[in-house]
Amino acid sequence: MKPQLEKINPGFGHSFTLRSFIQSPEKEGPHWHFHPEFEIVYISNGKGKRHIANHISYYTEGDLIFLGPNLPHFGFTEEMAQGEIEIVVQMEEGFLGPDFFSIPEMTLINQLFERSKKGIIFRGETKKIVGELLISLLELDHFNKLLGLLKVLQMMAVSDEYELLQVEGFSLEVNAQHLTRMEAIYRYVDQNIGDEIHLEIAAEKVNLSVPAFCRYFKKLTGKTFSHFVNEVRIAQAASLLKEEHLSISDVCFACGFNNLSYFNKQFREITGLPPKAYRASNKKLISDQ
Repeated sequence: MKPQLEKINPGFGHSFTLRSFIQSPEKEGPHWHFHPEFEIVYISNGKGKRHIANHISYYTEGDLIFLGPNLPHFGFTEEMAQGEIEIVVQMEEGFLGPDFFSIPEMTLINQLFERSKKGIIFRGETKKIVGELLISLLELDHFNKLLGLLKVLQMMAVSDEYELLQVEGFSLEVNAQHLTRMEAIYRYVDQNIGDEIHLEIAAEKVNLSVPAFCRYFKKLTGKTFSHFVNEVRIAQAASLLKEEHLSISDVCFACGFNNLSYFNKQFREITGLPPKAYRASNKKLISDQ
């Protein structure tokens, strides 16, 4: 299906949308889309891949993300734990009127909106407390939902438990042709992550010659196709390293690397840690929770 601008219409009596999901999405392949609304996504527990503009990373143990308008992204949830929930909030920039966030009391939230244009991941107590607040909104009436959302935004605005994804200035123009091509490229890489991935086949998927494809991909993403493939492979490897029964060499070959030394080098370059240290650090994080 050709991706389009996602149109989001709040229901009657609402100035923003609030939706909840209690099971993992069907495996229909990636859906590359964008919308002019700000978006908050909270996953209470589970794992998935963050692919936002030219940023690729993997999360486990749930996530809390805040995205500014028109940032192309895929859905985030690959697998949710039993009984867990995903909350999605979407709001237009002026959803409370053109001047509401210009008043002095909204200064910090206005700054939060500006930061969100780079993409934000929240961690620690902020993720936990904001997540609980978002879940509680589901049971409130229209007015108290709005008050609760303002409280959520203020908590995110004052928190220092966040990381900017630095996707501002991403060169992907928001149009259907680029979205169609990027989805085709990503689908090819994602479906062949454990096998050989060929530049020539990727170029064929979008009806370009190899030289034209290389120029096109570099212009859109700021990186070479081979680097992009390695990032996707390493994101998958980071997820697999959480599983106790897989050795590092098992992970290496499962993610399409045929050389353990090269895998270790790429993993360190992309994540900042060698695979063994990455696995150990995540064990500590889980035991500390």
